[in-house]
Amino acid sequence: MGLFSRLFEGMSKTRNKIAEVVEDTGKELSEEFYENLEDALISADVGGELSASLVKKLRSEVISLDYKYTKDAFGLFKKILARELLVKNPPDDFPPKPWTVLVIGVNGVGKTTTIGKLAKEFREEGKKVMLAAADTFRAGAIEQLKVWAERSGCDFVSQHEGADPASVVFDAMTAAKNRDVDVLLIDTAGRLHNKTNLMLELEKIVRVLKKANAYTPNEVLLVVDATTGQNAINQAKFFNEAVPLTGFVITKLDGTAKGGIAVNLTKTFNVPVQKIGVGEKIEDLQNFVPKDYVEAMLGEIES
Repeated sequence: MGLFSRLFEGMSKTRNKIAEVVEDTGKELSEEFYENLEDALISADVGGELSASLVKKLRSEVISLDYKYTKDAFGLFKKILARELLVKNPPDDFPPKPWTVLVIGVNGVGKTTTIGKLAKEFREEGKKVMLAAADTFRAGAIEQLKVWAERSGCDFVSQHEGADPASVVFDAMTAAKNRDVDVLLIDTAGRLHNKTNLMLELEKIVRVLKKANAYTPNEVLLVVDATTGQNAINQAKFFNEAVPLTGFVITKLDGTAKGGIAVNLTKTFNVPVQKIGVGEKIEDLQNFVPKDYVEAMLGEIES
């Protein structure tokens, strides 16, 4: 099954839920269509305020194009949504190696697995990659990351369970420089976004990185579970205050009827979704392509 096929299948719950309220696209445009569309977006976790804003934008463009039928309006809405998701966050000029990616998030969202999949991608591009086990609290986390490093042929740096995560990061950065590593991927402990001491620890990790290389971390990826819905927005707010985010990775999109969270995260923080997960296999982490995502969520976009 191809990448788009897996995404399309994975988001069937979201697509079917929206289709329930906007399925009859042969009618003439009415207020009911706009209301139903807004309700469908809210139910898919796009968020109330953002859903209203998107429908308002659709109304305006429908008027300017003089559309009369719901089919045309719905087709236009898909294009609007794909356009709204095109957020770019270009990095600074490439700094001295290694390119450093800090992967953060709450417990159970799939951070370590995401790092393993990213490592495989970088290795396939011919990059020399190092994984740093800065999750020193969860039992088995270090060993789990070590398995991913061995599987993908990456260098690996760790300390003992319970060690200071910032110390692990310092060792990893030093080793990465000495070994001419291209990409350093840092795993961090899952933390509740409202636990102050854990967020302070994350800030300490960033300070250590910046002492070693002022450009770092080059990327801060927040991994969120699509099935948590609006709670992902609250998580992102707390994490973004502690460490400014550069991108999102959304996992478990294959198990939710609320796939609109990608729209909500992108528009709320003006930060792009970089990767999405639609399954457990290593190939199920794929690049986020707005057009593909909208088609998986709402159906094919006609040219």
